[in-house]
Amino acid sequence: MGAYARAVRLGIVGGGLLVLGGVAVASGLLPLDEAAAIGERVWPILLFAVAVTVVAELADHAGLFAAIAERLARLARGRGWALWVLVVLLAVACTVFLSLDTTAVLLTPVVVLLARHHGYPPLPFALTTVWLANTASLLLPVSNLTNLLAEHALGFSDPGRFAALMVAPAVVAIVVPSAIIAVVFRREIGTRYTPAESEPPRDPVTFRAAAVVVGLLLPLLVSGIPVWIPATGAAVVLLAVFAVRQRESVRLGLVPWGLLVFASGLFLVVGAGHAIGLTDAVAAIAGGGDSPDALLRLSASGAAAANAVNNLPAYLALEPIADSPARIAALLVGVNAGALITPWASLAVLLWHQRLTSLGVEMPWRRYVLLGLVAAPVTVVLATLAVAATASAS
Repeated sequence: MGAYARAVRLGIVGGGLLVLGGVAVASGLLPLDEAAAIGERVWPILLFAVAVTVVAELADHAGLFAAIAERLARLARGRGWALWVLVVLLAVACTVFLSLDTTAVLLTPVVVLLARHHGYPPLPFALTTVWLANTASLLLPVSNLTNLLAEHALGFSDPGRFAALMVAPAVVAIVVPSAIIAVVFRREIGTRYTPAESEPPRDPVTFRAAAVVVGLLLPLLVSGIPVWIPATGAAVVLLAVFAVRQRESVRLGLVPWGLLVFASGLFLVVGAGHAIGLTDAVAAIAGGGDSPDALLRLSASGAAAANAVNNLPAYLALEPIADSPARIAALLVGVNAGALITPWASLAVLLWHQRLTSLGVEMPWRRYVLLGLVAAPVTVVLATLAVAATASAS
């Protein structure tokens, strides 16, 4: 019921945005050719988001994430620090290749149950997943919808070029919040445990199919092929397997309808905003130029906008003034790695908190905000300086 209610609320907001966007097009405020250009730009992004969500959901139903987590617990050999570091690596890999929502929504319950299974308080591990879901989503285009938009704005067709631009800030944005968690929760993490017995997958056929499909998908996402193609193919294969083996898992709820409606309406509304002068307004706030000070001003503006509204509209609003690779990188640092303070800074945070609540894990928003007020500014500043250093060296 909680997931359904969230989808309905998001759909209602998105429906309102779609209506506003439709009014803007019908009134001529947003010219029809510009609306068509927006649609042509975003349909591959939204199709990828749907397909990778379906793949991740079905892989989770097959027990793939749980099996990986249990193997990490055995690999850590009873050492809490080793287990936590392996969870960090898993969260980073999941975010980089399967997007931040997969980490926040699907990996969080696995990590919480893993921690409990081995006698650890779940909060340090849960906070690790949600922070890294946002901050580790800088490296590849597929890691975040904002990155896919930025890849289009950059004109890059090779994910390697995007990764080369973002690797320095991405490393900083992974290390800094991880270090903060390690310091804050050092007593909880730094104990030993006895590795517990793992349970076999419910259906070995769907488990093996999910493992093979995900294993083949990951390299294809960085091959240079438009990402919606391999993601859609992977979703079709897994849907076919589950339709035969676990038909109850194949349902319309696998599709993130609320996100689709919300994003579609948002693109039109922000497009209309730029048509009536939004670009000039944000340029006055975020400035211009590629100097370290200018990049810090832009990333800080992105982080402030993300925490005030949400990271996706924040990116869309500021993108027109991010007129160089370094400025786009700084903007991504702000809207992705800076979205750690308010609950609504990214949809992933809200979905993560709901999963925690359903698992009986208490994380008061006041504590979340206070920790974010420490982590977000430090992460954004250091990662932006990494962008500046990379830009000056190239």
